[in-house]
Amino acid sequence: MTDRIRKRRQPCELKQPKKHTALQPGWVSSNWSGYAKLGSPRSYQRISAEWTVPYVLPSRMNAYSSAWIGIDGYNNADLIQTGTSHDWINGKPVYYAWWEILPSAETMIPFPVSPGDKMQASITKITRKTWCITLRNGSKGWTFRTVQRYSGPQSSAEWIVEAPTVAGVTSALSKFTPIQFRHCRLNGRSPQLRSNLKGIMIQSKQVLAVPGPPNRCKDGFVVRRVSGNG
Repeated sequence: MTDRIRKRRQPCELKQPKKHTALQPGWVSSNWSGYAKLGSPRSYQRISAEWTVPYVLPSRMNAYSSAWIGIDGYNNADLIQTGTSHDWINGKPVYYAWWEILPSAETMIPFPVSPGDKMQASITKITRKTWCITLRNGSKGWTFRTVQRYSGPQSSAEWIVEAPTVAGVTSALSKFTPIQFRHCRLNGRSPQLRSNLKGIMIQSKQVLAVPGPPNRCKDGFVVRRVSGNG
């Protein structure tokens, strides 16, 4: 894919929320929006979720977004993750899947991804420093799996939409249709999501992405793109 720009995801860039906001987030970030759970070291050994790849709408400039699950990154510089990208590059949408372990950049998964595809992702600890990353496209019928070494603290877990880093800076966020995370699991159980675990994305004093409240089972939510920066 010659027009794909290699990107890197980053740990959560937390911002100090204002004392009064109608959105009532648990946290505010310039690059993440979604839900994150904090725990003590070695708390989390498995995370999973499902989501539908969104459609990307036209932007005036190149813009990027990723939907992913991961362990670590919220309160430290480590992160193991997998997900999908939905970008607007050189006047057209670009979709693909990837996995990543910081500080390395993404590794593209060489199978097709289209808007509307149903994705299933999991990251599972196998041994003390060995993890299995699995991403399945239920719409196209492929499954990707890789075993990698990872030794992060395992002290946070996330279901996130991100504005990734491009050329060393946080990118403009692409205009995507709502992204619904479903059947979220943490250590094999419902994460029991609560509204104070959610984070909104704000760049240059502009709110860009907001997660809705947890669903009735407290294992799913929707992230919506709410305004434009391109």
